[in-house]
Amino acid sequence: MKILPIILIAIVAEIAVWIGVAQFISGWHVFFSFFITFFIGMKMLRSSTAVLMPQLQQMQMTGQMGGDSAVSGKITTAMAGFLLMIPGLISDVLALLILIPPVQKLFRNLFMQAMAKRQQAMMEKMMGGMMGGMNAGGSADQNPFADLMRQMQNQNGANYQDSNVIDGEAREVEPDYKKIEFKDVTPKK
Repeated sequence: MKILPIILIAIVAEIAVWIGVAQFISGWHVFFSFFITFFIGMKMLRSSTAVLMPQLQQMQMTGQMGGDSAVSGKITTAMAGFLLMIPGLISDVLALLILIPPVQKLFRNLFMQAMAKRQQAMMEKMMGGMMGGMNAGGSADQNPFADLMRQMQNQNGANYQDSNVIDGEAREVEPDYKKIEFKDVTPKK
């Protein structure tokens, strides 16, 4: 499904609604409402992503999906904030609809299903590469994760650098001291 025609239709619809509403109330009121909703949406998006981003990064690193309602509530708040930032009355109405609790629950469920599908696809991709290696010459008696671990070690091998590890070499350094020569100043007889 092409997304460009949908975006073009949405833009045309937003402009048409803006013109239609401006016929009944002042166009300036509609115009200034875009600025107000933009800043409200930006505040909502910032506050929700401050909580959401560390949780999503942890979810991506561990591969575990938590059913934390605070995180999933922030997802819908971030979506509503993004829609409020888009200038247009249709997007503002959609943002307000997303803030209704039953609709929030629906969006949370859709988001969690999409994340679960993405995680499942990632796991299938990893398992597919491992099974392909076993079919090529590995035996079924081996540990199925041994090939995966070997691949990861080969990829990371000598090039792996952790930001917490400083690689170096210790050697003893003797400083060069300038020695003052002692001249014998005793008179010669």
